[in-house]
Amino acid sequence: MFAAFWNTLKIKELRNRLLFTAGIIILIRVAANIPCPGIDPVALSKYFEANFSNAASSGGLLGMVDLFSGGALLKFALATLGIMPYITSSIVMQLLTPVIPSLEKMSREGDSGRQKINQYTRYLTVLVCLVQGTVAAMAMLNPSKLGLPALANGQSLIVMDPSIFIFMTVLVLTACTMVFMWLGEQVTERGIGNGASIIITINIIARMPNACIQLWEMARRGSTAAGTTFTPIHLLILLCIFAAVTAATILLTQGYRRVPIQMVRKTIGGQVQDGSTYMPLKVNFAGVMPIIFAGAIIMVPSTLFGMLQWTTASQFLQHGSTGYIFTYSALILAFSYFWVANQFNPLQISDNLKQQGAYIPGIRPGEPTAHFLDTTMTKITFAGSIFLTLLAIFPMMLYVGLRIPFMVASFFGGTSLLIMVGVVLDTLSQLESHLTMRNYDGFLKRGRIRNRGGK
Repeated sequence: MFAAFWNTLKIKELRNRLLFTAGIIILIRVAANIPCPGIDPVALSKYFEANFSNAASSGGLLGMVDLFSGGALLKFALATLGIMPYITSSIVMQLLTPVIPSLEKMSREGDSGRQKINQYTRYLTVLVCLVQGTVAAMAMLNPSKLGLPALANGQSLIVMDPSIFIFMTVLVLTACTMVFMWLGEQVTERGIGNGASIIITINIIARMPNACIQLWEMARRGSTAAGTTFTPIHLLILLCIFAAVTAATILLTQGYRRVPIQMVRKTIGGQVQDGSTYMPLKVNFAGVMPIIFAGAIIMVPSTLFGMLQWTTASQFLQHGSTGYIFTYSALILAFSYFWVANQFNPLQISDNLKQQGAYIPGIRPGEPTAHFLDTTMTKITFAGSIFLTLLAIFPMMLYVGLRIPFMVASFFGGTSLLIMVGVVLDTLSQLESHLTMRNYDGFLKRGRIRNRGGK
């Protein structure tokens, strides 16, 4: 494997792609450490220390925003919104494409149609930035209006000049997100991996050193921040659990059910062509989307209840409570089926197989094939959604049950681990392709790579 990494530097084109991607990553991290104009960094730091001790360790909305922004929230930096508005807009457009006939027609027009949809996605990104930027600016001006703790008596205002702060902040945050979106597209075209996914993954990984420091500090002093016992043995057990959960996440990401496909025998140019293949149906067809949807949906009522000061309802949906875990799990299960129903079209797949002269052995073409695919996908989705739900709530169990800090627990499953595993596997796959195209050994010593060499 180390030889394969060294080989990536021998190929000029691949080396340039890696250096370009590394340069973009540096720019992203610089933007996450430059405060927005008009912010008093000292007052902001005192506010977080007084009310949350560490926003990233508190869980809930602030913890998730800080995790995906790579720590930019703590500084209210240029990258506070990050690239998440673009991701949100892309997801919305994906959901609307099968529903709106005009968008579905565009998606079938090839590159020109996809370019139009991408343009609409950019317009929607600007709209999302305007809304989220306004909310973020209002939170800095008066946190209590959004259900956050009010400024303490005698504490300096976080905003130095309130008169033009909202307009200026919305403009800066929107511009930064659009620049991030453009940089992500450049990484996809001229770098390695999917640009938007790379940016999110780097922001998540940027919080990992802080999580490791917290783990080491707990093991050194023999207790967590909540006072529960934490010894080096507990640290070793946690590391083993992390390895097991990561392996399970890889299995969930890579797992699929093979549906055999038989090709009808054809005579082309005097040669008889036939054969068999298979259709891979992914166990986790929806990927990380159900967790993202569930987290976004459940944040709306919890934030609203906090603003309206509905104590009972707010406590029911408080992060880590029994009501929160139950509602969160139900939403993940529901959105797993919703995503599959929206994106997986068995009728269209059945028609495509029929047009290509292919069929599933033992299943008649047409409607019976569509019914078989729909039933099979439903069974696979049930198993995948249960596994996904357990993976999503496991960090919450560590956070609530063992009093492990949210920053540390977030790497033991959920959105962050799924994103990291998926992006790393995709990036390694692209590196593998570049290496094998130039007759270099890839990262794998068995299977396809070894067979290519005739061994």
